[in-house]
Amino acid sequence: MVRSALESTGLVGEIVTEIIATTGDKRLDLRLGVPGADKAVFIKELEEALLAGTIDAAVHSLKDVPGELDPAFALVATLPRAPIEDVLVTRDPAHAVKGLASLPDGAVVATSSVRRSKLIQQFRPGLRVVEIRGNVPTRLNKVAATGEFDATILARAGLQRLGFDLSGSTLTAPGGQVAGLSILNPREFLPAAGQGAIVVEIRSADTEIAEIFGRINDVSTWNRIQAERAWLRVLGAGCQTPVGVFSETFDDGRRLRVSTVVFDEDGGESRTAIAEGEATAPEEIARELKRQIDP
Repeated sequence: MVRSALESTGLVGEIVTEIIATTGDKRLDLRLGVPGADKAVFIKELEEALLAGTIDAAVHSLKDVPGELDPAFALVATLPRAPIEDVLVTRDPAHAVKGLASLPDGAVVATSSVRRSKLIQQFRPGLRVVEIRGNVPTRLNKVAATGEFDATILARAGLQRLGFDLSGSTLTAPGGQVAGLSILNPREFLPAAGQGAIVVEIRSADTEIAEIFGRINDVSTWNRIQAERAWLRVLGAGCQTPVGVFSETFDDGRRLRVSTVVFDEDGGESRTAIAEGEATAPEEIARELKRQIDP
């Protein structure tokens, strides 16, 4: 996707793509989003390649990028954002008709995300939430084929990029089984910061490379993800608190509105906040969210 965007700018020269497997790609047993987890498991090897000079730019799913970057690196561009919603997939298609509300009490919902787990428990405390491992096809088969779980929740962007048809009320799993499908309202079931965004990371000193990738930067997406990441930083670097964020532009893109939910790690009440401001002033929006969360 990034290569195609670069080529569309008329860039002269050869663009070489190198696939680098990260620790997060190889270690499907790793627990992410919990205290003590290494937040750089999906980018560490790519940053090492940047420092070694073997690549000029690294392409990430922004959701995998920690809120605080080493000063040696910089994010310089995002592609137009994909849909940001989470998707509920159920073994019984009838259990997805009205989203989480259709699942019977006691149904087992599998997720590896602490944020999703907290949101599920908030909306449907009668459901049983358990952990799941594996890539997207594996997770889908654990619901649709083996019946190990009654449901799971995945990112809409990831499913679409893998070619799954999400246009109806069902989804066909890799094994051919039909599962229920419901796209969750992002204003209620708030996504992770950066969900659906593809970002380019470079060495911070490489101004020429920054200029090249600046040509493909989608300004609307950039402003939104800057506000979302500013909010994560204001909460605290290395913060493991589950956080949901929904951002939207208005006034012809000049202003931003950001909604958030923050869950207490010790099981206390969730806290919510909504703030708006100039799209080019993400830190101010983040500080207002913080003032509401911790007055």
